[in-house]
Amino acid sequence: MTDAMNQRVFLVDGARTPFLKAQGKPGPFTPVDLAVQAGRPLLARQSFDRSAFDLVILGCVNVIADEMNPARVAALRLGMPESMVAFSVQINCGSGMQSIDTAYRYIRSGSHQMILAGGAEALSHAPLTLRQSAVEWFGQMNNAKGPLAQAKLMAGIRPEFFKPVVGLERGLTDPITELSMGQTAEVLAHRFDIDRRTADAYAMESHHRLAKAQEDGTLDDEVMPAIARDGTVYERDDGVRPDSDMDGLAKPKPVFEPPYGKVTAGNSSQITDGASWCILASERAVEEHGLTPLAEITDSEWAGLDPAIMGLGPVMSVTPMAQRNNLGVNDIDLWELNEAFAAQVLSCLAAWNDADFCQEVLGLDGAFGRIDRDRLNVDGGAISLGHPVGTSGNRIVLHLANAMKERGAKRGIATECIGGGLGGAMLLEAV
Repeated sequence: MTDAMNQRVFLVDGARTPFLKAQGKPGPFTPVDLAVQAGRPLLARQSFDRSAFDLVILGCVNVIADEMNPARVAALRLGMPESMVAFSVQINCGSGMQSIDTAYRYIRSGSHQMILAGGAEALSHAPLTLRQSAVEWFGQMNNAKGPLAQAKLMAGIRPEFFKPVVGLERGLTDPITELSMGQTAEVLAHRFDIDRRTADAYAMESHHRLAKAQEDGTLDDEVMPAIARDGTVYERDDGVRPDSDMDGLAKPKPVFEPPYGKVTAGNSSQITDGASWCILASERAVEEHGLTPLAEITDSEWAGLDPAIMGLGPVMSVTPMAQRNNLGVNDIDLWELNEAFAAQVLSCLAAWNDADFCQEVLGLDGAFGRIDRDRLNVDGGAISLGHPVGTSGNRIVLHLANAMKERGAKRGIATECIGGGLGGAMLLEAV
């Protein structure tokens, strides 16, 4: 690239809401509500005016009917000028990272100087959908000519027509392989010999790490309280179980492949609502506004693979990025690997440490290497705090930047698997 097409890009600040576990009914916030709850305090602590932004980008998967193009709705509710362009992006679990990556590429090209990039998801507001047979019946009723035709159609009514299906259930099933996301994790657990106890132990550690981070104030600058319309204040991720232990995790039955499966509700990510924003700026904008960056974004990568093993998305996206930057596993100080399922995370670690796999699939001379668990998801992950799909990719990048700054780390990678057989990765370096 020419210098004009290779501007430095900095992550200067960011904030998120607490992640709130779905409780079997619509939660207190819509996706845009969550975006606003995270965005207002973030923008309030900046020294520059909202008009300094060139663009707003928001990742969101389950867009609700009242908030079409949630990026634009959120931007206006956040007090952005009416002239501000705002658009939404969707790449399933990678949507929140895609918003950052799009912003990164715009700024790197020199066309933009400062962008607000986020992710918002309210899985508790996932729509209820009618079965296809019901949709067809209602369509026939609508087109029936006169009462007699309608009366004849009434004979074909079925009780299941009035039993809706949660849209999220259909959304978490891959239409190509017809496997649920949990079943793809079971495929990996079988391939890499991940046993139930090892998966449970990983899940327990995730809860303990998040609980510690909450108690010692590690997340205080990152997590902004959210205030519902009824005045209820939500201050912390509420899915964490500080007392999680192996006995408790051994009780849930396998969800996707009973009775011998390894994936349970206890060692999977939680269905959750939450939003996150990151402010990205060019070197010129950093100097102009006197900003202090958290980290510099230096590279990113997306990869595609068989949807049946979508959980290996991090392996397929991180590896070429690392090779391009002449980095080995020991050159990365911190890792944020989104915890869709414990078995999926553990399978990625096993794949990177498997010489045969790395040679045959990744084209390496040998194993990429063993990732030190003390460098991985140091403050917990989606198993303990939840996985609002349009948000998680944004959260892991933001938290990686904060964790790097707190620990004096030089270099970090944020990565995630993505439903449909994709993976995304982002390389951050200390400023």
